[in-house]
Amino acid sequence: MQNPFPGMNPYLEQPELWHQVHNRLIVAIADDLTPQIAPKYRVSIEERVYTSVDDVLLVGIADVAVAKRNDVETRTTLTTTKIAEPSKVKVPIPEEVIERFLEVRTTQSREVVTVIEILSPKNKRSKEGRMVYESKRQKILASATNLIEIDLLRLGEALPILGATKSDYRILVSRSFNRPDADLYSFNLPDPIPVFPVPLRLGEPEPVIDLQRLLNEIYERARFDLAIDYSQVLKPALPSEQEVWVREILDRI
Repeated sequence: MQNPFPGMNPYLEQPELWHQVHNRLIVAIADDLTPQIAPKYRVSIEERVYTSVDDVLLVGIADVAVAKRNDVETRTTLTTTKIAEPSKVKVPIPEEVIERFLEVRTTQSREVVTVIEILSPKNKRSKEGRMVYESKRQKILASATNLIEIDLLRLGEALPILGATKSDYRILVSRSFNRPDADLYSFNLPDPIPVFPVPLRLGEPEPVIDLQRLLNEIYERARFDLAIDYSQVLKPALPSEQEVWVREILDRI
């Protein structure tokens, strides 16, 4: 089954699927970009690892935990002491997070020319993930490295971009030799994902990434249609006009 949406599929943003979408897009971009820039450049898949304690990463307490003891002792305790009824709660647990990104490097010196990031939900929340990513982002923006930042998630707080208007999704292309000026591709749910360039060195031709085509291809190869329940309620909720639009599309499949 093909991606039924003309642009981003909002059901791919759901937490149970997003890590698969993210990883497949990383590989797809690397495979698509490499033939366009070789042999002068190559694309490497890198990762950062950190520990996150998030309020959405919770472990439940078991319903009942009873140790074996002598029957007489048990009966005595039950008859003399009334056990308080606890409330059921959850506790946050630390999780090791691995986030993958791309680096375009020169083949001779291995110097990083461009970094390509696809934002994860943690990058857009004010927790460890956002702090780690913002720290890296600031270092890149203060360096001679180009940055491409792809945000295909409606949920969470957008990363700071001066002069940006509100939109569902964004692709930032920041050329090191043009800063603080940058190009921002803003688009909404009904829009196709824009084709965007990948900056290299000043004056060099810029290859392009057709992210819509890549997303559609991985949707079919991964058979995400078998993993998505299109009757579920989207989070975050859609504005009423977009909700009607989504229902009209899904009614045709």
